[in-house]
Amino acid sequence: MSKQDLITIKDIARKLPEVVRKLPKMAYGLALGSSTNPTKAGGLGWAIEKATKANPYGSAVLYKDTNLNYLQFNQWANRVAHYFLAQGLKKGDVVAVFIENRPELLAVTTGLAKIGVISAMVNTSQTGKVLTHSINLVKPKMAIIGSELVESFSEVRADLNIPTDRVYWLADQDTLKDVGEAPDSFRNLAIELQSAPSYNPPTTNNVYYSDGLYYIYTSGTTGMPKAAIFSHGRWMKAYGVFGSVMDLKKNDIMYCTLPLYHATGMVVCWGAAIYGASGFAIRRKFSAREFWEDVRKFNASAIGYVGELCRYLMEVPVKAEDRAHRVTKMVGNGMRPNIWGPFKQRFGVDEVYELYASSEGNIGFNNIFNFDNTVGFSPLPYAIVKYDKENEKPVRDADGYMIKAAIGEPGLLVGKITERTPFDGYTDAAKNEACILHDVFEKGDRYFNTGDLVRNIGFRHAQFVDRLGDTFRWKGENVSTTEVENLVCSYPSIAEAVVYGVEIPNTNGRAGMAAITPHEGIDIDYAHLLEHLRREMPPYAVPVFLRQQQKMETTGTFKYQKNNLKKEGFDPHQSHKEPLYVWLPGTDSYQLLTPEIWENISNSAYRF
Repeated sequence: MSKQDLITIKDIARKLPEVVRKLPKMAYGLALGSSTNPTKAGGLGWAIEKATKANPYGSAVLYKDTNLNYLQFNQWANRVAHYFLAQGLKKGDVVAVFIENRPELLAVTTGLAKIGVISAMVNTSQTGKVLTHSINLVKPKMAIIGSELVESFSEVRADLNIPTDRVYWLADQDTLKDVGEAPDSFRNLAIELQSAPSYNPPTTNNVYYSDGLYYIYTSGTTGMPKAAIFSHGRWMKAYGVFGSVMDLKKNDIMYCTLPLYHATGMVVCWGAAIYGASGFAIRRKFSAREFWEDVRKFNASAIGYVGELCRYLMEVPVKAEDRAHRVTKMVGNGMRPNIWGPFKQRFGVDEVYELYASSEGNIGFNNIFNFDNTVGFSPLPYAIVKYDKENEKPVRDADGYMIKAAIGEPGLLVGKITERTPFDGYTDAAKNEACILHDVFEKGDRYFNTGDLVRNIGFRHAQFVDRLGDTFRWKGENVSTTEVENLVCSYPSIAEAVVYGVEIPNTNGRAGMAAITPHEGIDIDYAHLLEHLRREMPPYAVPVFLRQQQKMETTGTFKYQKNNLKKEGFDPHQSHKEPLYVWLPGTDSYQLLTPEIWENISNSAYRF
């Protein structure tokens, strides 16, 4: 952490005028999201109807050559609601939704939300046993499948607990204009909807904050996916907070290429657009080379991001038209410090609303003051407590209570569980209890354990440090993978890096290993790289092993797939012909790790 990242009273004073201007809207947004009345009407359907009244003929959803206004989109969602009401679905029922990013996904989930039915947002990259597990886990009454995913679905259909006549299909095209022809054993939902009423269903006002809206799945990078419960009340929090902070207007367009089965795209980005009765432009899959072309095509003024998306955009060669757009705001998470300033400068984006949240958690941060290198501010009850990495538990004092970390000191982030900040958790009660800390500061209190290390940088602002599962111990010291990744990426030749710990036979702890991707067309000077790393970090944190990759393996939400890298370690027989390098004891450069050197390391020929 740099000292300039600490936030002072002068920094707050400098930002106050802009924040004060937004205060009335922010107060309203916070009030919307902080209601403790579980029977208060609200949620996605309620918000869409509100936006339709405010801006009926303004752009609501844009995709390829489709541009639906709010009136058209709301009527489409209403037909979905009325149809499924007639099919016997009721509040609390679950429907598995397996559709890639396109308007049909938004209309289906909005229509289901209006009748209180929960949409299980199945990850569209899943196949086989993982797909079967995700769908059966939430016990859906029906499934709605996009034509683009029929093959994956059909392979597991015999293992799913869904009646044969309850599986619907939507053509992979504009189904408002061409309904297509459904395969055998699928019901064509676009045809079924044609005769359904298009007026607002009365059920919208009977959907409450406490009712379920989505099941959003964890990525499943460490085992089978878990389904996190996402209520309408939690949706209202994001809608109110990010909507008021982003302050989008009726002529604004939010452009989002993030997968909509994930909350950053579906809740944060779309919610902010709905709050302003603004447009929401989507793309099936992210493309770095076509990103800004799309921005110009849709005339977008705001974008959604995750950190790696921004890194990919920075990798595209500089163009004269890099600032030829009207984007001034962006919202998302995971922006790396070495990208933050250069990205804003190159593309002319003024406001970066970095956030911290999780699908299952009860605590969130947002960068409402628009500082650099922070996940922002949170008005919710939370604490950052001292954490003993060696024993893998929070530090407690003589009375058995936890101790708050000092400003600038990394600590475990915990969110207090209250009526205003409930813990919705997972479908699995046992997993829920494992996330709850008891008697944190006083007898009987309960806090949600985020599993993340952050540091307090002043005035209720936090800076992300690392995920507990990603730290490792080497030479008797704890190594933060995130901090090492940031330092490795600061070397000019390296575009991205993933750091993890690997075991060396007969050696205590785990040695650092970094999978690195060089900038396109650049060769790495491995002697100079080691010199740089030894200068920038303590000796125990310098990676012992390197793996050079052309492209990093990521999930659909741009999370790195570390498990495979950890399993393959530094074994050249498993590296898929990707070159491995090692910093051998007593040397001043990384050298190619040959099978012979690997054999010697395995036989303890070197003292690391």
